[in-house]
Amino acid sequence: MSNEQAPKPPQALRVDGLSVAIHTPTGTVPVVREVGFSVRSGQTLALLGESGCGKSMTAQAVAGLLDPVAEVTGGEVLLEGRDLLRLPPRERRRLAGPGLGVVFQDALTALNPVHSVGAQLAEPFRIHERLSRRAAREKAVELMERVGIPEPRARARAYPHQFSGGLRQRLLIAMAVALRPTVLLADEPTTALDVTVQAQIMELLAELRRETRMAVVLITHDLAVVAEHADEVAVMYAGSIVESGTVEEVFAAPRHPYTRGLLRSVPADRPRGTRLTSIEGSPPRPADLGSGCAFLPRCPLAGDRCATEAPPLNPTGPGRASACHHWKELTRA
Repeated sequence: MSNEQAPKPPQALRVDGLSVAIHTPTGTVPVVREVGFSVRSGQTLALLGESGCGKSMTAQAVAGLLDPVAEVTGGEVLLEGRDLLRLPPRERRRLAGPGLGVVFQDALTALNPVHSVGAQLAEPFRIHERLSRRAAREKAVELMERVGIPEPRARARAYPHQFSGGLRQRLLIAMAVALRPTVLLADEPTTALDVTVQAQIMELLAELRRETRMAVVLITHDLAVVAEHADEVAVMYAGSIVESGTVEEVFAAPRHPYTRGLLRSVPADRPRGTRLTSIEGSPPRPADLGSGCAFLPRCPLAGDRCATEAPPLNPTGPGRASACHHWKELTRA
């Protein structure tokens, strides 16, 4: 038997130095700062962090869906080697569907309330594959059946408000994967769903990923979802990635105090009535970041160097990186 390792899947998406700023009445505020990550075909990368850390803004920049007040100020977004940020608008729109699919967190506002779900699911096939109305509708019914919508042929004539939250989320996933995208961006895909439905939605995404070999970028703040469904994780704080690596290695031995704080806040295996561990303080506002480490006011390891020099995201081992001057102390803790 050969001892050679199996070749790695091809790189589907690579983001380098992505920066986003928001224009406000008082000036321009950076909200995403030189973010970089990559994900391979058939794998899932989780962008993990607290609300407001820049996860969704990063996803919107990758997808080309930023609000008018926001703009990309630097970096590259390479989809199978093509920089999306430098494509003409028409060519970038052409990649929406076959190249990049998006699942939003609010299914009711993402679906058009005045069109039947069948018509909305059929639209990508009519635009990208030039199918007839009847053929596109048949494809829509097949998709609805694939994502677990009961009585798909009859319910294709229904409207979004006639579906439960879980079924609407399944419809959004069906729309996002209709053209078998190279990369799927899933932005908090289980928000506001009960625990049972959350598990069903995440399992559906996992099945579709295995079937189509698409790469998935999962935006979430749920540590349990990351542990169960992601291969690699990039932890974000205050608009930057502060740690990255495989989920197994990062969760077993974090090399950034913020990651360690997140993991320690999980109430697993704690006796009832004991006090939960938390990270003291609050994340900084983007406009208030100084020249030092953004995590400085909340960090138990902070020293003089942290106050004046922001730590870059540097390699700490094979496939791992951390933005902390004191990461070696964490490995010895």
